[in-house]
Amino acid sequence: MSEISPAALRGAVDLSSLRGRPAAPQGGTPAPEVMDVVVDATDETFGQILEISRTVPVVIDLWAEWCGPCKQLSPIIEKVTRELEGRVLLAKVDVDANPQLAQSFRAQSIPMVVALIAGQPVPMFTGAVPEQQVREVFAQLLQVAAQNGVAGSLTVGGDGQPAERDEEPPLPPLHAEAFAAIEAGDYASAITAYEKALAENPRDEDAAAGLGQVRLLHRVQSLDLQEARAAAAAGPLDVQAQFDVADLDLAGGHVDDAFGRLLDLFEKLPAAERTPVRERLVELFGLIGAADPRVAAARNRLTSLLF
Repeated sequence: MSEISPAALRGAVDLSSLRGRPAAPQGGTPAPEVMDVVVDATDETFGQILEISRTVPVVIDLWAEWCGPCKQLSPIIEKVTRELEGRVLLAKVDVDANPQLAQSFRAQSIPMVVALIAGQPVPMFTGAVPEQQVREVFAQLLQVAAQNGVAGSLTVGGDGQPAERDEEPPLPPLHAEAFAAIEAGDYASAITAYEKALAENPRDEDAAAGLGQVRLLHRVQSLDLQEARAAAAAGPLDVQAQFDVADLDLAGGHVDDAFGRLLDLFEKLPAAERTPVRERLVELFGLIGAADPRVAAARNRLTSLLF
């Protein structure tokens, strides 16, 4: 998760190709009217989103249907957005359906969350994080937006009320228990809840995805990046040291680096010591999703090393 500061407003992401028309002037413009504070953004409609970001900060949630961690993070982001009552717009981007946006935001791993302030991108975080951390980052976002003259409010639904939305079915009890634990930062309890859900239904894909993500969060929460990298450099065949850096890389969105590190380790180890590395790779593949081309490439290399 990135600390948001005014220095972040340097436009590291190239959005120039997505501007549908010249940006509206910043001063004296009326508050935009939207049907809801949560919208679906597409390659075609993104120019409007850029203009709204001159009035309120816009949070971009890059997701995909196959992404298990996205199903953990997106409801939290939506909840926090709605509580702000028009001070933030949430734009959800399906990366599979909108490849131009995914490319413009350099979405190497999802979920990825980026904000726009006056058309300029601000990094927020990659990967699922607890609700408390989401709230902290949103608070920082509003502060930076105000410092840059973006502190308006949206008129919602024409009458100040959000548009009606279909109620989502309640989470299964064990899933709800896991979500509550994640929001409290109690990853061990969340792991236990997901493991129980899988014991009851081994085909529960959401529980499997959630378990993989929360295990990753649990592993990296106490790691220091510099210490982990130093240990891995000192012990190239130290399996745990390499696991630690791979976890940190994956949590930070460096998917290819994580896979490459573990595949290199697998190749160097004696055959009798390879099993834990193969199992960790399979676990990380599940986190990213079988449809991701980086997973397909890593699987192919793993297969060639096995046979």
